[in-house]
Amino acid sequence: MKFTRMLIPALAALAFASQAFAAEKLRVGYLRVMDDAQAIVAHEGGFYKKQGLDVELIEFQSGTDLIKAIVGGQLDTGVLGFTNAASWSSRGADLKVVGGAQHGFHAIVVREDAGINTVADLKGKTLASQKEGSTADVVLRGVVLKDAGLTNEDVNVLGVSPQVAVQSLVGNRVQAAFLFEPQARIAQLVAPTKQIYEIGQVWPFPCMVVITSGDVLKDRKEVVWKSLDAQREAIELLQQKPEEAAKLIASYFIAEPSIKTQDGKEVPREEVIRDAIKTQTFSPILTEKEIERMQEIADIMQKSGSLKTKDGSRFDVSGIIDLEWQKARGL
Repeated sequence: MKFTRMLIPALAALAFASQAFAAEKLRVGYLRVMDDAQAIVAHEGGFYKKQGLDVELIEFQSGTDLIKAIVGGQLDTGVLGFTNAASWSSRGADLKVVGGAQHGFHAIVVREDAGINTVADLKGKTLASQKEGSTADVVLRGVVLKDAGLTNEDVNVLGVSPQVAVQSLVGNRVQAAFLFEPQARIAQLVAPTKQIYEIGQVWPFPCMVVITSGDVLKDRKEVVWKSLDAQREAIELLQQKPEEAAKLIASYFIAEPSIKTQDGKEVPREEVIRDAIKTQTFSPILTEKEIERMQEIADIMQKSGSLKTKDGSRFDVSGIIDLEWQKARGL
């Protein structure tokens, strides 16, 4: 009996200690595009666990759906386009951009039989892109088409997912597509297509960023910071060892072990993803120059009417950017 009385407090203390060392729960949203590879690599490579986090990685079909989940409290953080945070913040949502992700790879891929060799040649053609209001859509209309002297009426823009955009190119339902990786690479492997433009080479900008809510950042700052530490390590792997990173994430993008090209060859999916990773510019931080570019994008949104402030004043992106993590890490 005496032994039992001694054992019970000991077991209770052990249970308390186990709870104290239990991994922190964190819900991270992502899109199935190469721009979000850091979140997938951090999960599959064990970098979140290394930081003491128990992460539930949740896929979304669009940045709009993902940002709604953050605003609604169903997610803690997410990797998505900056324009989503700007739009919702202008309507009163308390959102914070706390880190960087990927820098603007968007390629225009066209069918070889469409007679399109420059962006200007898109006039009168149908192009598949992301949904209206997305970062890709804003940059396509406000930068790419505008710089080529085209208006929104000159090009029939079809808002679909990257996967559907590739299928539309293959089926000749569209003549062009504005694509992320790895869909841009896949399209060129499986259909008679070519790349004529890549915005990162012309107008670099921070496409994907890490977003959280003001409440989550206030109440769980250390947990959010740990997730950023994990994603930073994942980015280092992507940059330094793309082949190793590709093995971790290839199945997320290509279900079969290989892709059959238009000339009948079989290309291993890890090879396709490795090459796609090499085209990307990942960065866990945001520089002053990139913040200036984000302000340009917000200005484009306001001019088009897709972003409105209550008093009609200019939307100031600095109000939703929190660089405390990168400053604390000396980045």
